[in-house]
Amino acid sequence: MIDARKILLPPGRGPATPIHVVGKAAWPTFSATLRTEARAWAKAHGFEAAPLALLVLPGKAGVPDAVLVGAPGERDDPFALGAIAARLPEGSYSFAEAALATGDVALGWCGELYKYDPHRPTKVKAVTLVMPSKPAATQAAMLANAVFAVRDQVNAPANILGPDELERDARALARAHKAKVSVISGAALAKGFPLIHAVGAASTRKPRLIDITWGNARHPKVTLVGKGVVFDTGGLDIKPSASMLLMKKDMGGAANVLGLARLIMEQGLKLRLRVLVPAVENAIAGDAFRPGDVFKSRKGITVEIGNTDAEGRLILADALALADEEKPELLLDMATLTGAARVATGPDLPPFFTDDETLAADLGRHAFAVNDPLWRLPLWRPYASMIETPIADLNNAGAGGFAGAITAALFLRRFVEQAKAYVHFDIFAWTPTAKPGRPRGGESQAMRALFALLCERYGK
Repeated sequence: MIDARKILLPPGRGPATPIHVVGKAAWPTFSATLRTEARAWAKAHGFEAAPLALLVLPGKAGVPDAVLVGAPGERDDPFALGAIAARLPEGSYSFAEAALATGDVALGWCGELYKYDPHRPTKVKAVTLVMPSKPAATQAAMLANAVFAVRDQVNAPANILGPDELERDARALARAHKAKVSVISGAALAKGFPLIHAVGAASTRKPRLIDITWGNARHPKVTLVGKGVVFDTGGLDIKPSASMLLMKKDMGGAANVLGLARLIMEQGLKLRLRVLVPAVENAIAGDAFRPGDVFKSRKGITVEIGNTDAEGRLILADALALADEEKPELLLDMATLTGAARVATGPDLPPFFTDDETLAADLGRHAFAVNDPLWRLPLWRPYASMIETPIADLNNAGAGGFAGAITAALFLRRFVEQAKAYVHFDIFAWTPTAKPGRPRGGESQAMRALFALLCERYGK
């Protein structure tokens, strides 16, 4: 993984080539301030400050003297100005107008240099950005590295990142921050966590529940639950091959809550953190759970299996029930849960569900402020009839094919009763088409918005 601390530098680390960002309307006036040679160079190359156009002004001995960049348009991606990093010669740079080195720009800068390349190593381009201050550099690098950690986990093939490796990564994170970690795995899950056990029983790789705790027990309790399905065949309701191609990313919820936990601990927020990751592989074998089976969950709610490909909500249900038992102030889960969410809001705009109006408003505000988009969908109670069944308390697959993201959220909501506030995120955790600062592949979603909210509520 690349280290953003080597890319985003504090002031005073030596000379940096200035980047001048100029709007098209201001270009004639600005160009008049350039040296004659530079003005002629710009004219020869047809530079007129079109949005995100870039021109390197040569200096002595082949070293750039300055860089001209056309100011982004109003509709340009907020990360786009930072994404010029990939178009620059190697070297150190700073924005002539220091205020332009925002968090979005820094994240775009680092993100454009990111590659998942352990199986085909490539050289990271040495293009550093000098930030306005040491705190700005530290904060931006911390966020970027958390994003990179999420991307690396989601991008990892399922044969390389299974339940064992997810546990390994969780233990390493806990060890780095002096957090406690415990794990229940294999047959030991059957008694206390029957739904997690049922989903993972058919895999040769043991299912497990990873449990991390950190912080002062007297501080407000915040619990994060992440879906850790390392690969999803769909079980006996097997997916078609095309639908399996991205199923290595079905642990994206786990990756994002581990990334959020990393940020919380690095920032030293005043909260008592708990992270629960049910880690399983939904495989097919003689002991696979079946459509029509009925299981009694940890909470005592009985669940009929309507579809073995709706396994994520099953493992989350047991983990949420455990989390709810200690009545946290805030309980949230993140999961790559439903295709219906992608149909409703697309891959870049994860929906979230909560009954808490203040929490919903705060999430929307922070999501907008840090460019980590979210959209609230309703916990529409009348749709609960879609997950009713005559032989159990709930069916894990909504009838009729409508409102799949909502019925999944309503299913999970049944397992949370005592938490002061609860929110469910149905994320995609993947960028299907490359965008500025975001290559195609695994992606963090909702993590930065949640971190901003938690900093506001529990910061020093």
